[in-house]
Amino acid sequence: MKRSLAALALALAPVLAHACPVCFGAPGTPMANASDNAILFLLGIIGLVQVGFVALFWMFWRRAKALRRFREQFRIIDGGLP
Repeated sequence: MKRSLAALALALAPVLAHACPVCFGAPGTPMANASDNAILFLLGIIGLVQVGFVALFWMFWRRAKALRRFREQFRIIDGGLP
């Protein structure tokens, strides 16, 4: 009962239900700038991890290619002792 009364009071009195500057969308506040910077930082970390995976698989591909070339340089000689 108390929770529904509190929800009804907040719905009827929107002055009491203020949003923070970030949620409200004030672009010039320090909190909004900090959250924008945090989002860019996290996107940068995700990009670095993806570049790392690409570099890892490219290295695997180069090593497999070098190993294939190394194995192909040997010839099997037919013949020998009867």
